[in-house]
Amino acid sequence: VHLVESGGGLARAGGSLRLSCAASGSTFSIQRMAWYRQGPGKERELITEIPHGGGTPRYADSVKARFIMSRDIAKNTMCLQMDSLTPEHAAVYYCNIRGATPKENYWGQGTQVTVSS
Repeated sequence: VHLVESGGGLARAGGSLRLSCAASGSTFSIQRMAWYRQGPGKERELITEIPHGGGTPRYADSVKARFIMSRDIAKNTMCLQMDSLTPEHAAVYYCNIRGATPKENYWGQGTQVTVSS
């Protein structure tokens, strides 16, 4: 499975950005889709996830009511709509897909999000 991210960049505080992640390859075994972020000097953290079969996305408290995750199963894509951004949201954002086995753990290349105050 190969993941390619797009979107990101620079936004002003209070602004919005939209990230996209397109999956290709053997996507039939996808179990979970997620977004992570890694700020400067920080560990990578999970911010939202959803089972591939459906359901409501779960969000970290730091992004609730600001970020919305969506996915298009037919197109094997997922998006992260980020609203009301603050400088604290600046980080490298990664999409992630997991399959049925532990080695089926795939990452996008990461995309930088910068928020100016």
